[in-house]
Amino acid sequence: MAFDYDKLYGESPDALGAPSPVFVDFFDRFERRGARVLDVGCGQGRDALFIARRGHSVVGVDIAPNGIRDLLAAAQAEALPVVGDVADLADYAPEGLFDVVLIDRTLHMMPPPARHAVLARLLDHVDAGGWLLIADERSNMAGLRAVIAGHAAGWTAHLSRGGTLFLQRG
Repeated sequence: MAFDYDKLYGESPDALGAPSPVFVDFFDRFERRGARVLDVGCGQGRDALFIARRGHSVVGVDIAPNGIRDLLAAAQAEALPVVGDVADLADYAPEGLFDVVLIDRTLHMMPPPARHAVLARLLDHVDAGGWLLIADERSNMAGLRAVIAGHAAGWTAHLSRGGTLFLQRG
C-alpha cells in the first residue's frame, strides 16, 4: 500500500467522504432486497454503510485495520448487518457467493499482474444474475475488461463509461 490509508483512517473520521454517487445511483435502482454485497477496499465504509442502511448485508474487506475498526463501530452503533475483514487483497479469498461485488477505486493501487489476479479471483464469487461494479482509473479499464472477457461466465455490460464498469453475470 503506497499511501498509508491506515494512518489516514486513524487520524480522520470519514476520511474519504460521502458514498460514491455512481454507486448510490445503482443501489437507488437496485430492486433486489436483502442482497449479499462484498465491498472490496471498503476503507471506513463510505459505500458499505449506506448499502447496509438500504437493507443489504455487507462484507467489507480492507488492508487498513483502522478502516475496518471504524466500519464495524459505525455498523454496530446502527445495528447494521456488516462484517469486516482486514486482509491484503493479493491473498484474499471471500467465502461464498455475492449478489453484488463492488470495487470502488481500489484495484489501481496494485500493479497490473496483481490487479488482474485479484479481479479474476473475485469474478468467481459473483452469483449468477449478480453484479460486478467497478470504479477505477480509466487507464486500467482495458486490462480489467480483458480479465472479465477471459472468464468462463457470460457478462453483460450495463454501464461502461470512463473509469466505471457495471456488469451483470449471466
